[in-house]
Amino acid sequence: MASQPVRTRPLSPHLTAWKWGPHMLVSILHRATGDGMAVVGTIVFVWWLAALAGGEATYAGFVDTFTVSGGGLNILGYIIGIGVSWAFFQHMASGIRHLVLDTGAGFELKTNKAFAILTLVFSILATIAFWAYLLVGK
Repeated sequence: MASQPVRTRPLSPHLTAWKWGPHMLVSILHRATGDGMAVVGTIVFVWWLAALAGGEATYAGFVDTFTVSGGGLNILGYIIGIGVSWAFFQHMASGIRHLVLDTGAGFELKTNKAFAILTLVFSILATIAFWAYLLVGK
């Protein structure tokens, strides 16, 4: 009997086989921001409910975490607030990008790259504008 040659199986495309671009980053960020908002939102919501159930002092501690109190600011509250608001704007812009892609438009390389960069720029500018409005006032 003649031995048969060893056949190698084709490799499936992996992240190392592709050249990284903004479209890949935005696609991954879309998933990460959606999951992040769900997880952080759930934790903050349960924390808020527990603070409500814990009484006035516990609720005051929760509110102090997310507000400027006594002339000082709470870094944890700002990190959570800015992070969740950036995640919201990034997820929203990326969702609009995916909606346009679902119509069959925007698959050209230049257009896709420009739209991906635009989602990143929009999310950062919208977050800055949102927090400037909140901190500076109306």
